[in-house]
Amino acid sequence: MENETPFQPAETPAAPTAAFTPRTDLAQLTARTEAVRQQIGQVIVGQHDLLELLLTALLADGHVLLEGVPGVAKTLTAKLLARTLAVPFSRIQFTPDLMPADVLGTSIFRPAQGDFEFRPGPIFASVVLIDEINRAPAKTQSALFEVMEERTVTQDGTAHRMATPFVVLATQNPVEQEGTYRLPEAQLDRFLFKLNVGYPTLAEEIRILQGHHSGFGGTPLDKVQAVLSAPDLAALRQQVSQQRVEANVLEYIAKIVGQTRAHKALYLGASPRASIALLNGAKALAALRGRDFVTPEDVQFLAAPVLRHRIMLTPEREMEGGTADEVVAQIVQSVEVPR
Repeated sequence: MENETPFQPAETPAAPTAAFTPRTDLAQLTARTEAVRQQIGQVIVGQHDLLELLLTALLADGHVLLEGVPGVAKTLTAKLLARTLAVPFSRIQFTPDLMPADVLGTSIFRPAQGDFEFRPGPIFASVVLIDEINRAPAKTQSALFEVMEERTVTQDGTAHRMATPFVVLATQNPVEQEGTYRLPEAQLDRFLFKLNVGYPTLAEEIRILQGHHSGFGGTPLDKVQAVLSAPDLAALRQQVSQQRVEANVLEYIAKIVGQTRAHKALYLGASPRASIALLNGAKALAALRGRDFVTPEDVQFLAAPVLRHRIMLTPEREMEGGTADEVVAQIVQSVEVPR
């Protein structure tokens, strides 16, 4: 009985594997993602949940917003994740004077040909790191709407498709107000997850200090190698899309998201895009955890990362010191778990 896995009958432990043999071989996915973890683990201390959620977003083909105070390795973690992928990478530092053309690109007139040539901007990469995304004004923020949702940039009436994969990893500081702009709700909704990057534990911080004292542990950043190619990632995403999701789990997702539209502490609830994000994320998380089916626990684990940036508290709840995570936890607790 000690070797039983959750949600698996004790008397027939091999039945799920036998029934879904073509879809349960997650050996390649496990090996590839474990290789990514090991590469990043050479530099980053701790942050295991953060890395699991970043890999989940990568497998679910979603963008990620990282929020945390300066110095907790938001940018470093994003850069290291990009280094493990054998795909084009670019980094954009958002500033108050940044213009849309600085991100998307611009058309240059060619006198010899008598026409215009489009010069792609830094957004044309497979992994794009946007540092301090809340420092750019609304005009520049709006330039990201189309490319983040449709993977297309329209310039002078011509649509330019992005390469596959295309992932935006953005960072922002939650406490700094000078020279920052609030992100529009429509843009926040385009991020699959919003991840809060916290402080390390005492033991982890001691390990960080020991590593720096000994010369960064003898592992410079350039030793982090690419272990996942674009075709590899496409194959893993295809496998994730075939994960089994029971009808009662689909209903569970819909009920949780639906409760955000009726909760008395919320001024704005989540849209169906949040339901889709929760479904896709749960399928990827289940695969990461070695299962070919989604459980209610996967949905519960991802509820806060998916919903915290898609809901708005009422002014009264904000004045009381409430948080979006607290409301999401209340909603998850109030919805009956399917069996």
